[in-house]
Amino acid sequence: MDVGDEVSANELLQAHGLIWNCSLNFIKPMSLKCAVELGIPDIINNHGQPITLSKLISSLPIHSSKAHCIYRLMRILVHSGFFATQKVDNKIDEGEEEEEEEAYSLTIASRLLLKDGPWRATPFFLVQLEPHLMTPWHFVSTWLQNSDPTPFEMVHGKTFWDGVGDEPRLKYLFTEAMATDSQLMVKVIVEECKQVFEGLTSLVDVGGGTGIVAKAIAKTFPNIMCTVLDLPYVVANSQGAKNLNFIAGDMFKEIPPANAILLKWILHDWSDEEAVMILKRCREAIWSKEKGEKVIIIDMVIENPKMDKKSAETQLYFDMLMMVNLTGRERNQKEWESLFVAAGFSHYKITPIVGLRSLMEVYP
Repeated sequence: MDVGDEVSANELLQAHGLIWNCSLNFIKPMSLKCAVELGIPDIINNHGQPITLSKLISSLPIHSSKAHCIYRLMRILVHSGFFATQKVDNKIDEGEEEEEEEAYSLTIASRLLLKDGPWRATPFFLVQLEPHLMTPWHFVSTWLQNSDPTPFEMVHGKTFWDGVGDEPRLKYLFTEAMATDSQLMVKVIVEECKQVFEGLTSLVDVGGGTGIVAKAIAKTFPNIMCTVLDLPYVVANSQGAKNLNFIAGDMFKEIPPANAILLKWILHDWSDEEAVMILKRCREAIWSKEKGEKVIIIDMVIENPKMDKKSAETQLYFDMLMMVNLTGRERNQKEWESLFVAAGFSHYKITPIVGLRSLMEVYP
């Protein structure tokens, strides 16, 4: 029986609308990418007040024949919540009456896209739209029919990590994205989760990069000796301090001993087998059960019924991102528990306090 015989015309139109919206949904990020590349957030910010369309156009490096397109670009971005509008009085020449004109201002989201903002999300946003990362998405159905580890590896003939290392722009954006995320985590875990670090005397930040999080912990808790463990090329030029040092190594082989191990956004990159291996290395590194030793994990816990629909959707996007680029996944509480048990841990505590991510304390 034809679907048109089973549902009303209105239901058919709604279904078509859902499919159209999905197929055209790429327009939102690509429009925002255009605005970022033109420097629109910074132009508005530097203007010091809401900016009219005419002033915005005059500040942009665009061809005069394209000026009329800026209104259309800003209209979709205002609708999507990246910019806001308000009416302002505009007097063009002395003696003329003031006319109300629409002016654009930043929202919290577009403030995160400022070039030099402390909490900038630009690197993470732009890296996802790089052709090198977008291409594998066109071949997911092909990948599902073969034995290749990931669509990324199937398309590019190398792992995601090798692919990032071989592409200078990709490597820069990815490194910047991880650094800016660490800045955000510093604010959250050091300011909001201090109790997690109380009583600790040593901590290893596994995959800690340039040490942004470890430096903040070392500064806030001078009694904690902090160590950053990462690959040799990552920590090669890093400078230690009084209670901070850097060690080159491989988390799959050995993690330096400490009474706390920090894994920030690490385990979701890896398969269950690989994640268990990392957790076992963490357990081996913890000195003794009697001193309150633990592994501190910052990662997503999906399928939480208390999470709003939009945030849950973003988490599922991340899960698909892990599937296409890496061998990892986002996990629900039951799946996390299975990893902890398989690695030999006895109990854990989950605190959903880091936006889309949770802070997990896992004990031997």
